[in-house]
Amino acid sequence: MDALLEVRNVSKRFGAVEALKDVSVSLAPGEVLGVVGDNGAGKSTLMKVISGAHPPDSGELRLAGQPASFASPRAARQAGIEMIYQDLALADHLDVGANIFLGREPLRRLAGVVPVIDDATVRAEVVALLGRIESHIPDPETRVLALSGGQRQAVAIARALYWKAKVVIMDEPTAALAAIESRNVLRMARSLARDGVGILFIDHNLLEVLEVCDRVAVMYRGSKVYECRASETSQDELVRYMTGFSVQGAAVPA
Repeated sequence: MDALLEVRNVSKRFGAVEALKDVSVSLAPGEVLGVVGDNGAGKSTLMKVISGAHPPDSGELRLAGQPASFASPRAARQAGIEMIYQDLALADHLDVGANIFLGREPLRRLAGVVPVIDDATVRAEVVALLGRIESHIPDPETRVLALSGGQRQAVAIARALYWKAKVVIMDEPTAALAAIESRNVLRMARSLARDGVGILFIDHNLLEVLEVCDRVAVMYRGSKVYECRASETSQDELVRYMTGFSVQGAAVPA
């Protein structure tokens, strides 16, 4: 299958610190790729390069086979790359629909002249979206402030789905969630993938990574040191690479 997203030989420095060293990864449509590593391994920097927050110093990105360069996260989002941050970046005092459509609300004309938000369309679209990802939010007019952590994740995922994201980056999506809500988030990630979206899944919980991901890439000191199918590795093997040792016990080059 052709790659949806390709990161080719990307490097990034911050002064004397080489945060990324010649990193290459690819992501296919409908695939969930886990990206794991200890703190400081380069995961966040890689995601910020992909999402337009940091320009790479060298290397290139390709989206759907075409060279891609993003001057900002807004440009990346317009190209179809959606980042779901750990803190979700939702507007707590707005309702579910307002968060999904924020700044891009459908309009109708009052008396054929005055543009106003089309609340009926917003509600219908939100109900359909939440149904597609099987989210348990009983009322789409609920303010986000009143939602649980898992429900807030559902709002962010629904927003990405509605705006036809090609690639969704999920950054620690189950952090601080109860077990049942974590299960729901994993299910929603797979639901997005079934719609053909490519998912980059960053998580410290390796059991979750092995359950939800198709492949796993391990970062260590700014380099990608290991990549395999999730079904062909184990938590112990991933930890060996994350901590700098290969399966044979030899140190991974820094």
